Amino acid sequence: MADTSFPAPSSTLAPSTGEVVVGLLGAAVVSIVVNALIALVAGKFVPAGAERMGLALAEYAPATVIGILLGTLGWYLVRRSARDPRRVLRVLVPVVVVLSWIPDLGVLAAGATLVNSLALIAMHTVVAVATVPVLSRVMPLRAK
Repeated sequence: MADTSFPAPSSTLAPSTGEVVVGLLGAAVVSIVVNALIALVAGKFVPAGAERMGLALAEYAPATVIGILLGTLGWYLVRRSARDPRRVLRVLVPVVVVLSWIPDLGVLAAGATLVNSLALIAMHTVVAVATVPVLSRVMPLRAK
């Protein structure tokens, strides 16, 4: 079976600003669209009158963009400073995603429904799943 994927940019070349911006915009659009679907579905299961936290577009869209930018900054710093950035990120990315769930569980403790909390957990996971492949392409890690 032939490999139909696009070749990754050379890890010896610095990514262009345009490549990074377009990639991050794509990750943001994909994340926001999928998160909108999650919020829509979750909203169907949150009882009327129940506290809804973080399920409005005005709440999760800016948070999505901020999360992508912070993740990109972290990727950049690890890429520049770690001896083996691939190994560091293999551990760091899942740890950061799990840590991002703490506020999602906090909204549960603050009175939101379990569905609301699980939707937010799914949203954080979607952002990581959409962003990591983009970063690996536009900001490739050097081979060890």
